[in-house]
Amino acid sequence: MNTIKIKRIYETYENADGYRILVDRLWPRGVTKEAARLDEWAKEVTPSSAIRTALHTDLLDWSAFEGAYRAELEANDLFAPWKLKVLGLLETQPVTFLTAAKLEPENHAAILKKNVEK
Repeated sequence: MNTIKIKRIYETYENADGYRILVDRLWPRGVTKEAARLDEWAKEVTPSSAIRTALHTDLLDWSAFEGAYRAELEANDLFAPWKLKVLGLLETQPVTFLTAAKLEPENHAAILKKNVEK
């Protein structure tokens, strides 16, 4: 089986990316749809604006954000079928989660990846 990679949307497209999914709720600044070369924009499984804003304004620490996002995924009726779709894709090709978020130390894409892989 192939793996899920996480990559910043600003990085160069590579054939090895496989199926490319934007996992941000908002469109990344300065990126055209042509340059993004997306196969999918999965807004429906991204963190809500409420918890994303709470994290960025220090109302939630990372641990609380992670718990809140996991709870949102568990309550999201669209997550289970989307997860099955991604797992099906992984049988034939790599999948890359794309985000505008900085990849250090962690971000929501890493939480999403863990929840798809478990």
